[in-house]
Amino acid sequence: MRAVREFPDAPTPWIDLSTGISPHSYGYSPIPATAFSRLPEPSALLDLCAAAARCYGARAGDNLAAAPGTHLLVPMIAQHAFGGRAASSVKAAILSPTYAEHAQACRMAGFKTVETDDFDALSQADLALVVNPNNPDGRFTPDSDLLALSHKLAAKGGMLILDEAFRDVLDEPSALVADVHVGLSVLRSFGKFYGLAGIRLGFAVTEPDLAQGLRQRLGPWAIPGPALHIGLEALTDVEWQAAMRRQLADEAGRLDAMLNEAGLIVAGGTPLFRYVRDPSAQALYQHLGHAGILVRRFAERPDCLRIGLPKGEEWARLQAALCTANWQR
Repeated sequence: MRAVREFPDAPTPWIDLSTGISPHSYGYSPIPATAFSRLPEPSALLDLCAAAARCYGARAGDNLAAAPGTHLLVPMIAQHAFGGRAASSVKAAILSPTYAEHAQACRMAGFKTVETDDFDALSQADLALVVNPNNPDGRFTPDSDLLALSHKLAAKGGMLILDEAFRDVLDEPSALVADVHVGLSVLRSFGKFYGLAGIRLGFAVTEPDLAQGLRQRLGPWAIPGPALHIGLEALTDVEWQAAMRRQLADEAGRLDAMLNEAGLIVAGGTPLFRYVRDPSAQALYQHLGHAGILVRRFAERPDCLRIGLPKGEEWARLQAALCTANWQR
């Protein structure tokens, strides 16, 4: 673990608040032994996509393709949209700052890739990519603006890929998922909201022809049996989802109060993490690291930190560390 090397004298156990993953994992039922000993039945994948369609508000399971995580879906969708063109002629624009792997995926595909903080500039690209709500600052772009952008891009043969990895934490459902069309694909991540990132499950919600093409490329066994079992159970547990949204919102408020008490300004975030901007951010990062608490810092934004939600006894350790004034300017 990098933090252990950086802070070898820090107390243990470590508290990892550097991720945007829920600290409350979904309590799934025992996984049948056959999920490990046999290949999944094709019907199980159909059931999973149908459950995800209902959960996310898509028209039908035919609009979805399930994958072992959403990261590999970006180049697959782009190849479908621009496969008849030389990669170097495709202009890709990513609304930034954001999750760095999307720009990396576009560059590896050979696209002319720019990162911009100007939303209007996205319409000049062939491929636009927006994370909404955004990671790491929680920036939220209205669905109406995104839908308008998708139609502008579609009219000229372009594509908007919308990454809604953190949308599950919001009470308001996505309008984009219900209105996917040629030129618009929406990515949904399973692991963050359900606190189960390790099972690697994600979805592309898009028009049926593209969804079918993605399913064919991924093959019939891209999602292993254990992930099918857990995903189907969690995606249909509406009561758990509603209760967890309320709990995460309450805990985000609790974290805000703790950070404010320490003199820190919360500049953004989602219910899964808070985004702090402060001139002493690097000193705070070091202070927390020496206390055995890892948060996320950003080389290109040295005054910013992302701090995830603690759980259980971690709250007291974080509060004690924040109350120690030796990190403050």
